[in-house]
Amino acid sequence: MSEKVRPMLDVYDDPSDQRSLSLDETSSTEESREDTRLSLETSNDAIPYIGQRFVTHDAAYEYYSEFAKRSGFSIRRHRTEGKDGVGKGLTRRYFVCHRAGNTPLKPCIENKPQRNRKSSRCGCQAYMRISKTMDFGVPEWRVTGFTNHHNHELLEPNQVRFLPAYRTISESDKNRIFLFAKTGISVQQMMRLMELEKGVEPGYLPFTEKDVRNLLQSFRRVDQGEDNIDLLKMCRNLKDKNPNFRYDFTIDVNNRLENIAWSYASSVQSYEMFGDVIIFDTTHRLAAFDMPLGIWVGMNNYGMPCFFGCVLLREENIRSFSWALKAFLGFMNGRRPQTILTDQSMCLKDAVALEMPSTKHALCIWLIVAKFPSWFNAVLGERYNEWKSEFYRLYNMEAVDDFEHGWRDMVNAFGLHTNRHIANLFAMRTLWALPYLRNHFFAGMSMTGTSKSINAFIQRFLSAQTRLTHFEEQVAVVVDFKDQAGEQQTMQQNLQNIILKTGAPMEDHAASVLTPFAFCKLQDELVLAAHYASFQTDESSFLVRHHTKLDGGRKVIWSPHEDLIGCSCHQFEFSGILCRHALRVLSAVNCFQIPDRYLPHRWRRVHVISEGMVQTNGSMSEHSARVHALQSMVTTLVTEAARSKERLDIASEQIAVVLARIKEQPVPLPVIR
Repeated sequence: MSEKVRPMLDVYDDPSDQRSLSLDETSSTEESREDTRLSLETSNDAIPYIGQRFVTHDAAYEYYSEFAKRSGFSIRRHRTEGKDGVGKGLTRRYFVCHRAGNTPLKPCIENKPQRNRKSSRCGCQAYMRISKTMDFGVPEWRVTGFTNHHNHELLEPNQVRFLPAYRTISESDKNRIFLFAKTGISVQQMMRLMELEKGVEPGYLPFTEKDVRNLLQSFRRVDQGEDNIDLLKMCRNLKDKNPNFRYDFTIDVNNRLENIAWSYASSVQSYEMFGDVIIFDTTHRLAAFDMPLGIWVGMNNYGMPCFFGCVLLREENIRSFSWALKAFLGFMNGRRPQTILTDQSMCLKDAVALEMPSTKHALCIWLIVAKFPSWFNAVLGERYNEWKSEFYRLYNMEAVDDFEHGWRDMVNAFGLHTNRHIANLFAMRTLWALPYLRNHFFAGMSMTGTSKSINAFIQRFLSAQTRLTHFEEQVAVVVDFKDQAGEQQTMQQNLQNIILKTGAPMEDHAASVLTPFAFCKLQDELVLAAHYASFQTDESSFLVRHHTKLDGGRKVIWSPHEDLIGCSCHQFEFSGILCRHALRVLSAVNCFQIPDRYLPHRWRRVHVISEGMVQTNGSMSEHSARVHALQSMVTTLVTEAARSKERLDIASEQIAVVLARIKEQPVPLPVIR
């Protein structure tokens, strides 16, 4: 049947489609019975055809929707003719591809930010038209126009289900999500649990994390305002009890609490020593209210997480994140970190650039990797694990050129040219790939293994979410200074029996200076250094390579007069721990102690770092320094006393005497201003 096509000039349901969509207006709605019979006999019902009949227009829509899903696209209702209850009622309907039409730009409004997100619409002409007929007084709907010509690529079967039209959350799944939300677990954890319950692979649920967040957003508790007032009241009470407690907040135009951030005195003290590298984790939410929660965390010299502060935000935008970073810097006396690690948020990226321009911004690799199952498992299928191994290989490369060439090869090998997640990762590669980051200090917090201890630490106070005040109380318990000190002592006791493995003087020297955590890292490098050979190429340069290799290697520069050493692998700059290549050269030149500058204060035992930190950090008060010195003495005392029963008896006896004398000393009253 020949069909002439002319532009539609009538009123559309969606006015944005008027300029781009042309549909068949001349194909008859009253086909002859011969045409209809021929269509029924020669066409496959899996594909729409002219004359195909449906009892209702909803049945036609469901049929076309199923066809679209099998073909790699989705549909939406478009133009209608007639109106239910008026005259003949509905007489004609159009169903079009979800990419039909062109979305016009929103008009610019002064002083109002415009989102203008990229639209998926591209003027696709695919459609199906149905018209209402009355045969023998019985109404039915027939297909009177159909074209399946698309001007865009159709999706693969394992990708089409991610289109919004096919992402649905059943009532039973909604109830399950609300139940999980009450327990306080994250959306990512909800997804993993539901995948396990349903027995599906990661990424194969009929909805995404974004769908779950939108659901929780629409189900916010109405009594949030009352809880916010209670939280602000509790912060004020804490400030009254402890002047060193710090908090800040903003109020909206309706006089409601908008954002609130707080930190504790012990957190400020920890930041003075270990605030060189921080993580700002914004991936958690208070599930009962779907409130974004930001947590500042670091790592101390014993390799344990330390809490610096947290913030509750009403919205996740540049304005809110900028305010949060300003509040945090205010708590920490304006001292900016060397490095900050965050999630993949463009708003947060812009806020960091605005408020911390001199700080190196990077992305937490484990927060990226956690999203891989939902991003790539369904897309890659059986090749997912193979791809993941290749990703880690590229991530750990040293040379930028090798990474970029390898990335292109990986994209070609796995057919990921059009994958938006791959495109976004490559666009932001300078923020997460190690070849671009090795010259910056990360204190070991870029490693995926660090995520386990940090997540476990965060989950300790993330579980109490029935009311905001309970949450704040739980945070206070977790970050209590005595509680952290107790954990630190436990860590020392677990690692106190250090065994020297090489017998080298450098190893013995490092063991007396570094914490057990840092020493174990250095000891691993010392052991591996024995597997390398060094070749002096000139007065201050060495080439170091593995004994099994005939070419390649690392270049090491050694200046004995200044005790300076550097390696092309940049491990010391990255982690603060000397690499095996540099240690091999130090051994070759008969250096019996590691130069002092390569045993950084950041990784030394507390009693060693206190004096150095006071000299280099003017913001640290004399009182704080003395407190830390005392803490280090107590820590060392516990470590040494635990080696035998006799030592414990002596320590217990002497501590009882000293404690009794201390309690006899008067405590000066606080000055009231």
